[in-house]
Amino acid sequence: MKKILTLALCLFGMSQFAFSQKYNNDTFPDGSTITPWFKDYTKLQLKDLGKQYVITKFGVSQDSTKIQTKKIQSIIDKAAKNGGGVIVVPKGVYLSGALFFKPKTSLHVVEGGTLKGSDDIANYPIMPSRMEGQNLDYFPALVNAYGVDNFSISGKGTINGNGYKYYEAFWARRKENPKCTNLEVSRPRLVFVWNSNNVQFQDVKLINSGFWTNHFYKCNNVKLLDLHISSPHLEVKAPSTDAIDVDICTNVLIKGCYLSVNDDAIALKGGKGPFADTDKNNGPNKNIIIEDCRFGFCHSALTNGSESIHNRNVIMRNCQIDGATRMLWLKMRPDTPQNYEYIRVEDITGAAKNFLVVLAWKQFFDLKGRPDVPLSYGNHVTLKNITLKSDTFFNVEKDPNVRLSNFTFENLNVEAIKTAIDKSIVDGITFKNVYLNGTLVE
Repeated sequence: MKKILTLALCLFGMSQFAFSQKYNNDTFPDGSTITPWFKDYTKLQLKDLGKQYVITKFGVSQDSTKIQTKKIQSIIDKAAKNGGGVIVVPKGVYLSGALFFKPKTSLHVVEGGTLKGSDDIANYPIMPSRMEGQNLDYFPALVNAYGVDNFSISGKGTINGNGYKYYEAFWARRKENPKCTNLEVSRPRLVFVWNSNNVQFQDVKLINSGFWTNHFYKCNNVKLLDLHISSPHLEVKAPSTDAIDVDICTNVLIKGCYLSVNDDAIALKGGKGPFADTDKNNGPNKNIIIEDCRFGFCHSALTNGSESIHNRNVIMRNCQIDGATRMLWLKMRPDTPQNYEYIRVEDITGAAKNFLVVLAWKQFFDLKGRPDVPLSYGNHVTLKNITLKSDTFFNVEKDPNVRLSNFTFENLNVEAIKTAIDKSIVDGITFKNVYLNGTLVE
């Protein structure tokens, strides 16, 4: 009876904590200060974004079947030449290929307005880019910002990647060759931001991307507020449509977003290959906070990898998970040196098929002549204040090339079918007030 009462009090306290925590005066997992920037959720106002260039007032017609890339791009160029401004997509559907925003320009899509991507890859000219942990010539996104500090996307409208033809082409190619790579089928991303600082996206719907939905490469101070990001996972599935890919970025806040895609919801990238840590194009992600988000169907809510070399100070908190295959996934590439450290997942409720996954990711494995397998590390990982239903609690393999240490499980109430825990895999594993199927883990 005493055990039952203790459990009830524990669960009640956890539930209250998950919904009432304000996270005042908290720190990153390594003890460093979370700066006031992460506490500022101020939304951008259209009136403050400069001169408004409503595209229909500058020659773009209200014809949802007509590709109008050149006209829309000319408006962006005009705004940049005149000192900057905001490109406004009004009500209606406007079809376009790749668009390139310039310094001092931004994008606003009004409620009822849709910027729709062409489903003809010819409208996305190949150029220097970054995909899957490598710099290469590739197709740009529908919306691109290269070196555009203060770039923003706002409004309650929709950016629609129109990806169904790309999905069908991918699955047709995969049927022909089950080992085909993701890059073999020509597909555009929805949004790509490269080498830009002080970026903010808010309120928009980002849907049906042909490839990754939002990709941020070498950016600092990125805020994503109250976004709706989705792609189909039934019938015609949307392959590799990650909701948010963070690729060598510092200071990222993802807050109040809904994410449901047919791949990883949030993936931390940064490079791949046996010499990835010596390539100047690669690097770490630092200071990432994901909070107050809701996850629908996805392969994983939070993924480290599979093209990543160093992630430090990553927090996911106060989130609801409904239908993820994995809550936290450390993808360990046997051909890449990785270090995933100071990761904290807390105040989570819902359901995921796997609570924690740390497994080798061997797809497209290539040591490129390196005689040894590089070592990888997962260190200082904390999972606390979580109530979750899952199939498997501890999906962690013993890998001679992976060193795991300092894992803390605290204040957990998990229902699971598979509950086995091999504590020998982790050097320094701690369980505090952890209940699996109502039984305290000793």
